[in-house]
Amino acid sequence: MIPSLASRHSWFEATARKRIAGLLDSGSFVEILPPAESSPSPHLAKLDLPGAFDDGIVIGCGQLEKQAVFIAAQEGQFIGGAVGEIHGAKLVGLLKRAAREKPAAVLLLIDSGGVRLHEANAGLIAISEIMRAVLAARAAGVPVLALIGGSCGAFGGMGIVAKLCSAILISEEGRLALSGPEVIETVAGVEEFDSKDRALVWRVTGGKHRYLMGDCAMLVEDDVSAFRVAATKFLADWQEPAPSVGLLRATQRQLENRLTAYGAYRDGLQIWAALGVKNPESVPLLDRDSLVALKEGLPT
Repeated sequence: MIPSLASRHSWFEATARKRIAGLLDSGSFVEILPPAESSPSPHLAKLDLPGAFDDGIVIGCGQLEKQAVFIAAQEGQFIGGAVGEIHGAKLVGLLKRAAREKPAAVLLLIDSGGVRLHEANAGLIAISEIMRAVLAARAAGVPVLALIGGSCGAFGGMGIVAKLCSAILISEEGRLALSGPEVIETVAGVEEFDSKDRALVWRVTGGKHRYLMGDCAMLVEDDVSAFRVAATKFLADWQEPAPSVGLLRATQRQLENRLTAYGAYRDGLQIWAALGVKNPESVPLLDRDSLVALKEGLPT
C-alpha cells in the first residue's frame, strides 16, 4: 500500500536518525555510543578537517513490529557516508554483538560512497572487518538486511557489504555498484562512462535496474514507512540458509552466465531489452507497482 502524499516522508531526503525513527517501533530505539559517549575520528582532526560526534554512523537496538533488532544507519550528509576507522569499528562491534545475542535481524541502512580516503588503510581495513562480521552474523543465523535509498547509494566497499547481506531492499532512488560513476570516468574516461549523464547513471546503477537484474529482493517506494513495511514483510517469510560450498558455486555460475549474456552492453536499456522488456524506454517512467508487475511477467 502506497502512503498518501501528505503522510509520506522521503527516505532519500531523511537523515540517518530520522530513518531509524521512522523504521522502528516508536520509542524503542536505544542508541549504542550516544553523543555523550561517542568520539569523532582522530584522523580527521589531524588533517584539520571537521569531524562528527558519531563519525557518520548511528548504531543501536530497538524493535520492529515488537521483534528485537539491531540497526545501523550511515549519515550520507557527512563525508558522503564514507567509512573510516571509528565509523567501521562501530558497525563491526554491532555485528559481532548480533552474532552473540541473536536478535531477529540486523538492519543496515546503507548510504555511502565507500572508504573514507582521508583515512586510507584504516578505512580499507574497516571494510574488510565489516565484511567478515556480516558473514559471521549470518552464519550465526541472524539475517542482515541492507536498506538502500539514500543520496549516496551503496558504492565501493559498502557496495560489496550490501551484496554480502542476506538480502537488499532498495528504492528507485537508491543506487548500488562497486565503482561509482565518477571513479569510472576518472580512471577510464568520459567515453567509457559519463558521470554527468544522470539518466545513464540510474539506468546502470539505480534501484529499478538492480531489481530487474535480481540483485535486490524488493523494490520499495521512497518512503520511510514503506521501508518499514517491506522489512517487516521480508523478515516474516525469511529463514537464513545454511552456508555451503554448493550455494556459493551456484551463485558463481549465475554470475558467469550473466556476464556472458550482458557483458558487452553499455546501457541498462540494452540489458532490459535482452531480458525481454518489450518497451525498455518506458522503464524509467514506471511506478513501483508497475515495475514489479513487469518483472513478474518476464520470461524466466
